[in-house]
This record gives sequence, structure tokens and C-alpha cells, in this order.
Amino acid sequence: MSAIRNIFTSRSEKDGNFFAAIKAIIGFKPSNIKHYEEAFTHRSMGIKNAKGHAFNYERLEFLGDSMLGSVIAAHLFDEVGRGDEGYLTKMRSKVVSREHLNELGRDLNLLSLLRSAIPKENFGTNVHGNLFESLVGAIYQDRGYKYCCRFINKRVIEPYVDIEKLEGRVISYKSLLIEWCQKEKRVFEFDTYEDSGLDAIRHFSVKLSIDGKQVAKGRSTSKKKAEEKAAKRAYYVFQNKIDLHRFN
Repeated sequence: MSAIRNIFTSRSEKDGNFFAAIKAIIGFKPSNIKHYEEAFTHRSMGIKNAKGHAFNYERLEFLGDSMLGSVIAAHLFDEVGRGDEGYLTKMRSKVVSREHLNELGRDLNLLSLLRSAIPKENFGTNVHGNLFESLVGAIYQDRGYKYCCRFINKRVIEPYVDIEKLEGRVISYKSLLIEWCQKEKRVFEFDTYEDSGLDAIRHFSVKLSIDGKQVAKGRSTSKKKAEEKAAKRAYYVFQNKIDLHRFN
């Protein structure tokens, strides 16, 4: 009997800690904690809800992504009267970029709340942004649009949406470099190859050439990251010329 009591006591304390953690993050009391439990459950747990549907954060991630985009779009529409459709789209992309969402998720330490059958150290960096999006989706499901806006304003818009800073922020150095090369009729080449060496984790290296001359290198755990790293280094080589293109 005492063993059963200990089990329920332990479970109750754990649930109470989760409720308190969610309340501290979102700034108000959850109405239905189940939405947040779903937002922090990885599919590796193999859990299903009462209807037999998968109980994990992936669907809420989709919903949260949409909510973030709409709330940020409405804010930019109201605040930047001079911006046309292209400008507003680019600015919204900067706010909800994968890099920025990962940063938000890390700052809130969302990974610590995740239930997963996979060791957390095995997750890539994007899990932080995925959890942030799923949290937004859970808030919408739990408390509706008003509270969702309240959270996004507190955690995203007020601390991070500075129009002047956003205008100068680069989302993708690779895209920026390619755009500049095309405008200036320069020939560029990303020579990407696997380069694991003695590393246990697979790595890729990149040699970036412009007009036949190697200008930068990059190395990371994916081709995309390695190319972005090389492009960022190349950007600083040609920064003055590229910025003339960006701001004129």
C-alpha cells in the first residue's frame, strides 16, 4: 500500500512541477495542461490519445508556426506603414527564422521539459525552435488567439522586434552571396564533400570559389550548415561591396 502511495505522490509532484514550469514560461495559468503535455512529448514515446491519434508535438508545431507568422505579420503591418508586400514578407522571415526560433527555445530551456525515449543530447539544434512553435500551438489550443498574441508579444515582439536592427539582419549568408554574385555577374561555386576524418559524427567541408578563386572554407555536420558557414566568411571578405547592394 505504501509503495502505491509513493508512486502516486511522485507522479503528483512531477505533474505539479510541470504545471509550475509552464505557468512561469507563458505568464498565466494553463487551463488544460494536456495541451502542454502534448507540446512536450516526442514521437519516440509512442503515445496515442483517446481517439487513437499520435500524441506528440508535431501537429502543434505546425499550428504554432502558423500562429507565429500571423501575429508577427499583423504587428509588422500595423507598425511599418511604408513597407510593401515584399518588404513585410522579408521582415517576417527574419523574425520567425529557424535560427531565431532555436534561440528563443534555448533561452527558455524548453528541451528540459521534453519527454523522449531518445537521449536529449542526440537531438539537433532545430528541436529548440520546434518546441517553441509547439508551445505556441498549445497556448492557442488551450486559451485561444488572445492569449496566444499575449505570449508572442511578451516573448518575441517586445524583446526582439526592432525594425532598424531587423533591416540589417541577415537570414542566409548563402542566399545573400548568391544574389550579389548574380547581380555582379560573378561566377561562384560551392565545392562540397564529405570530410568526417577522425570524427565520430559525419562532417562535410566546403570550398567556396568566386571567379575561379577560393575565398572561404566551411565545415559542419551537414552540407547546408557547411555552405552557410563558408558563405558567411565570404560575406566578410566582400562586406563593403555586398552591403552597397543590400542597402541601395
